[in-house]
Amino acid sequence: MNKIYTKLAIIWPSLLCPLFSMVSCSFSQRTARKLLQEAQKHPYDIIVVPGVPFEKDTWSRTMKGRVYWSKYLFDQGIAKNIMYSGSSVYSPYFEGEIMALYAEALGIPKQYIYTETKAEHSTENIYYSYRRSIQLGFHRIALASDPFQTKALRKFTRKKISADIGLIPMTTDTLKAMEPQMTDPVIDYRQAYNKDFVPLTEREGFWKRLRGTRGLNIDTSAYK
Repeated sequence: MNKIYTKLAIIWPSLLCPLFSMVSCSFSQRTARKLLQEAQKHPYDIIVVPGVPFEKDTWSRTMKGRVYWSKYLFDQGIAKNIMYSGSSVYSPYFEGEIMALYAEALGIPKQYIYTETKAEHSTENIYYSYRRSIQLGFHRIALASDPFQTKALRKFTRKKISADIGLIPMTTDTLKAMEPQMTDPVIDYRQAYNKDFVPLTEREGFWKRLRGTRGLNIDTSAYK
C-alpha cells in the first residue's frame, strides 16, 4: 500500500470526518452512507481490503479501522467473504496476512478470510485481489476502505479493471459508534514475516515507485 494513503487516513476517527468533508478527492459521508445502503440491498461475494504497513509490533489506527470496517460489513451480511491485500512493502511483514490474523482474532471465521500478498501499491491491491477473487470463483466484488483511498481508486478500478466492482467507503459515524467496543487483540505476527524482505525504497527508484502508484507496474499475468 502507498504510504500517502496511510498518512492521510491515520487521523481516523477523531479528525477524519472534518478532513473528508473538505477534501474533494474523498467521498463525503453522505455519499459513503448512500453507497453503504446500496451494498446492503445487494451483498457482495467478497470485499477487497487494501493493506497497511505493520510496524512497531502492533497495528496502526488505519489498519484497525479497515479491519473493523470489514468485520462490520461481514457481520451485517454485506460481505460474504473478505480478501486482505498487501505484500511486505515497507516493513518485513505481509500486510494482507497481518490483517487476516487480526480479522480472525476479532472473530471472523477463517474459512471466510482470504489473502493476496503480491500487491505493493494501492492500484495493485484492487487489481490483483480482483483477479484472485475471480480465480477463486467469486463474482460480486467490492472495494472496502477509507473514503479517501476508495475515491482515489475509483477511476482506476472502473476503467482499468471492471465497472462492476462495488465501492464501500467507511462511514465514520458507524466506526465511532463501534469504537467503545473495539479491542486490540494479540496476534502471532511472526506468521506473516517475510524472511527475504527488502524495502521497496531499496528495490525501486522514485520514478518506478510512482509508476507503481499509478498502476503501471502491474503483472498482468498474475492470478490467471
